[in-house]
Amino acid sequence: MSFVFEPEAIPSLAIYQSEQRFPVRRIYCVGRNYAEHAREMEHTMGRETRGEPPCFFTKPANAIVTGGRPAHYPSRTKDLHHEIELVVAIGKPGANIPVADAWNHVFGFAVGVDLTRRDLQSAAKKSGQPWDVGKAFDESAPISELHTIEQSGRMESGRIWLAVNGEMRQQADIGDLTWSIPEVIAELSSLFTLAAGDLIFTGTPAGVAALQRGDVLHGGVAGLAELRVEIV
Repeated sequence: MSFVFEPEAIPSLAIYQSEQRFPVRRIYCVGRNYAEHAREMEHTMGRETRGEPPCFFTKPANAIVTGGRPAHYPSRTKDLHHEIELVVAIGKPGANIPVADAWNHVFGFAVGVDLTRRDLQSAAKKSGQPWDVGKAFDESAPISELHTIEQSGRMESGRIWLAVNGEMRQQADIGDLTWSIPEVIAELSSLFTLAAGDLIFTGTPAGVAALQRGDVLHGGVAGLAELRVEIV
């Protein structure tokens, strides 16, 4: 088989203490998964008030930024925001995965930042349009190396934080997730067949704010490799 042009290399993540890499297939993201962040976005939490399921959106696999490379300030925005997140890497395929079985589908964890063109996302919300232009742009998903679940254990609690130029912006505990990791996997797998290589950005705590060129982001989740990235 031949191609009309050479395909791009498969996006991949380094794995802690391993020479192997994790090939990235799809990136799913959970919106409004910390109550305080939902409130700062002026959204009434649907789980408590209306029994709504999680809100999902996606990014392309080649949106990842790895290996300490900088992320370029994107076009068509004047309001780029940071959102620190725990990222779950899927290692076993499945559809309609029961909550009780969800951990068996997890390969490992990383620290990610969901960069967001907030002005474009806000405009899309107001007009009822998809969030793609606000969320799924080039270099919108800086991410650390992966720790396997055997190395980290199940990530059910632990500090999540982000500093910009040394100033703390976001800080919470992943135990504060509105929908837990098993619940997210179960719900997402009822909508899409999950496969090895999928990543799930699990949501961000309160404290999101604007970034400028030259800003240096430094963030982490307890027990995982920390993430540093410069906006250029």
